[in-house]
Amino acid sequence: MDRALYIAMSGAKQNTLGQSAHANNLANVNTTGFRSDYTQSRAMGVFGEHFPTRAYAMTERPASDFRQGPLIETGRRMDVTIEGAGWFAVVGPNGEEAYTRAGDLSVDPAGRLLNGNGLQLIGDGGPVVLPEFEKIEVSRAGIVSVQPLGEAPAAVAEPVQLKLVNPDAAQLEKGEDGLFRFRDPAIQEAAADPNITLVNGFIEGSNVNAVKELTDLIALNRQYEMQVKMMKKADENSSSATQILAAQ
Repeated sequence: MDRALYIAMSGAKQNTLGQSAHANNLANVNTTGFRSDYTQSRAMGVFGEHFPTRAYAMTERPASDFRQGPLIETGRRMDVTIEGAGWFAVVGPNGEEAYTRAGDLSVDPAGRLLNGNGLQLIGDGGPVVLPEFEKIEVSRAGIVSVQPLGEAPAAVAEPVQLKLVNPDAAQLEKGEDGLFRFRDPAIQEAAADPNITLVNGFIEGSNVNAVKELTDLIALNRQYEMQVKMMKKADENSSSATQILAAQ
């Protein structure tokens, strides 16, 4: 009976992993620039001389959904979104270059240009740090221009070009922090793409379909209940077999 019991146990565990992935998507339905994750299940045979008849379920996250999310108008000059494909280059938590679609920008007291997640954007000269300013503008080409504090409106500090990239989506994967990086560790940085344009006064919403995610969660929960019932039935069959053998 161990075959049925362990196969059902494996299925229940994988259903739980699938539920976690969809729950994470649902939790980020309002996260700026979030890309939802796909999930899929497949049979995975057990390799070995004595286990040719056993096949277990395996849940995996093959890729993320790269479709653009809805544009949300804010009217705020510092809110920008990428028109079509492309990414903002930011400094990741470990200091490495990473990529995001979140363009809800702000400047902290140290002059660092950050997005809504607190990640510093990268420009043509490295991480962007701006002087104190009276006014700031971000052009459609991703050029940040500031009027220095105390200067006349005609005075403009040296503009900074944001690093906008557009690598092949098949080369990217999402990390646990929600940022995208290259699948190949040997590729550290993408080249800037001058053809990317921004839309001012908008942010990009999450591309999560809340109804679909909730429906998938319900389906996975029902599959989990079925696997638990199968485990219980396998245990009952084992107990019955034990009683029959004891009676003989």
